[in-house]
Amino acid sequence: MKTLKYILNKLLDVTFYLVLLALLWGVLQVFCFTSFNVPSDSMQPTLVPGDRIVVNKLAGGARLFDLFAALNRKPFNIYRMPGFSSFNRNDVLVFNYPYPDRKDSISFDIMKYYVKRCIGLPGDTVEIRKGYFRVRGVEQALGNMEMQAIVANLPDTIKEMRAFPKSQMLPWTIKEFGPFAVPAKGQVVQMSKENWRLYRFLIFWEQQQRPILQDDVVYLGDSIITEYSFRKDYYFMAGDRLINSQDSRYWGVVPEEYIVGKVAFAW
Repeated sequence: MKTLKYILNKLLDVTFYLVLLALLWGVLQVFCFTSFNVPSDSMQPTLVPGDRIVVNKLAGGARLFDLFAALNRKPFNIYRMPGFSSFNRNDVLVFNYPYPDRKDSISFDIMKYYVKRCIGLPGDTVEIRKGYFRVRGVEQALGNMEMQAIVANLPDTIKEMRAFPKSQMLPWTIKEFGPFAVPAKGQVVQMSKENWRLYRFLIFWEQQQRPILQDDVVYLGDSIITEYSFRKDYYFMAGDRLINSQDSRYWGVVPEEYIVGKVAFAW
């Protein structure tokens, strides 16, 4: 009988510590660090397919949201904890891809993540000139310079050259792009035809109603809007392997709350 009680006590002790470790691991995953597998070559040579990356959530602050609502594609809010630092240009970030369902509206797929390098911060004005990234007022080299040199020498005839917003009014390419103002919270833009094309998907996501351009006038619901003040911060992302990377050059910017965190290291 004593032996049985001893075994039961030991089992309870082991179970307690296993549960405690599981809870600790869960807390670390939610608030501190998580890991992902790199599936594509869009970040070569920095990251290669098959790399495991550890993502630091403490840098920008961990995200809190209703997991079950996200899994069932129901409306939910994302809250970010205070971070120990901010996201910076040239940081390699993991984020939820903003256009998993349709190319004309932002949505959230908890299972679809991209890893890219941050080129433009909220409030930056991003340009690409002769294949090279530029941010107005910033002298810092941005992105993979060797790959930008390759883009600079691409023939203008290849079909992949067309870039966001893919409009005859703004015929931007991955060699000549912008200027594009990356929206920051509180930033105001005039609702011209050009800005409607650049920001309509962001306005639709923030307002949950689609801005309509009619006879050179922009309507939001029944109201005419001549300017718009953004409610969120956004980031411009690009892969290091620019000739094979679906990124902000093609589909636009990433909402701040879609960013999981900063890549700390890979193995």
